[in-house]
Amino acid sequence: MKLQNLFCLGVMALTLSACASDMFVVLPHEDGSVGSVVVHQNGKDTVLDKANSAVKGGDSQAFTLASADVDQRFGRVLTQLPPAARSYTLYFKEGTAILEPASAPVMEDMRKDVAARTAGEIMVIGHTDRVGNLNNNDLLAYSRALSISDVLIESGIPRDTVIVAGRGEREPLVPTDDEVEEPRNRRVEISVR
Repeated sequence: MKLQNLFCLGVMALTLSACASDMFVVLPHEDGSVGSVVVHQNGKDTVLDKANSAVKGGDSQAFTLASADVDQRFGRVLTQLPPAARSYTLYFKEGTAILEPASAPVMEDMRKDVAARTAGEIMVIGHTDRVGNLNNNDLLAYSRALSISDVLIESGIPRDTVIVAGRGEREPLVPTDDEVEEPRNRRVEISVR
C-alpha cells in the first residue's frame, strides 16, 4: 500500500477515533478496496483489514460495524472529507512538449477533476527518456510540466495551487540504459489533491 494511502488511513482512523469515544474503524476506499491498520493498545495488536472492521479503545477484540451504523456514527464527518487524491499520466512525443494523441482523453478527465474541486494542490512533474544529455532532458522535462500547468491555469485554476517540477531522466517509469528510447518515460505525472 502506498505511503500516502497509509497516511490517509491513519488520519481517518484517528478522526473516527476522536468522534466515537476511542473507536478505530477501517473504511473501504472509493473503489471498494480495503487497506489495513494495526491498533496497538494494552500491549496487544489488533489488525483491522476488512471493510468496517473496528475495535474499541482499551479492547483487543475486533468486530464489524454495519454500514448503517457507520453512516449514523460518522456520516457527518465523512461528508466533510475532501475528495480522494487522484493521479494522471500524460505521454509526449519524442523530444517535444507535444502530447501524444492517446493522452487527450486523460487530459480532459484530469481537467474535469481539477475543475470540480473547490481547493487543493496540483503537482505537475515532467520526465524524459534517457536519450540526449542530462541538461537538455532537465529542460525538456520542465517544459513538459510547464505546458500542462499553463493549460490548467488558463482554464481558471489558481496559479498558487499548481506546483511544477522537472525530473529529467532521473526517475524512469521503465528503467533503460542510456540513449535507449522508451515512450513510457516521456511523460508528465499529475497529482491532484
